[in-house]
Amino acid sequence: MHLLPEGGQGGPRLITGSPVFRRGAPQLFDTTRPGSTQEPGRSRIAVRKEHLTSTNAGEPAGTDWRLAPLEPAHAPALAACHIACWREAYRGLVPDHVLDAFDLEHRAAAWERIARNHSGRILVAESGAGIAGFTHYGPPRDEPAVAERELQAIYIRAEWYGRGLARALLDAVLDPDRSCSLWVFERNPRARAFYAKYGFVPDGTTRAERFATATEIRMVRR
Repeated sequence: MHLLPEGGQGGPRLITGSPVFRRGAPQLFDTTRPGSTQEPGRSRIAVRKEHLTSTNAGEPAGTDWRLAPLEPAHAPALAACHIACWREAYRGLVPDHVLDAFDLEHRAAAWERIARNHSGRILVAESGAGIAGFTHYGPPRDEPAVAERELQAIYIRAEWYGRGLARALLDAVLDPDRSCSLWVFERNPRARAFYAKYGFVPDGTTRAERFATATEIRMVRR
């Protein structure tokens, strides 16, 4: 699942790897798996130069960002971004008690662990002292795998919807020479249309998302 609220380019979507809950609350599976093995060369992530910063003429002030590989120092701001994205996009879709149980301190600690040991590429979009969004692209988790890579996450804060940040994040991580899969809500045509522009097509596989009681479909780019 993913979160991709990008104005006319793609609607909000859930992503696995949800924010950590307070003690005693139910735990969601975290797709970024802090114990997983690093992909070779992850500390040397190649981010295309044109996506390092964006200061597009004609856009409102404050639309600049810088894409950077995830580092432990990002953990507090990234945790705040992660939780805010869920709460901004999913009131009415995810039960309130689930959204209200997210805990900033626990999520920050989890992100710090992930930053020190993760697989694939995790990029954050820095804006001032905060983080406007992030994406995770890495090894497939489906068994059996249907693609060489999986777009595991893409999150954007509400104030950044429609400013091209989702496109910048996706362009920075997708490898054109490798196939890629992702999961998206079936009843989210805008997000599906966004991915279709990148060559993703449904492969006929569906699954139920436990917390949102919605059906997801898998899309694959060959």
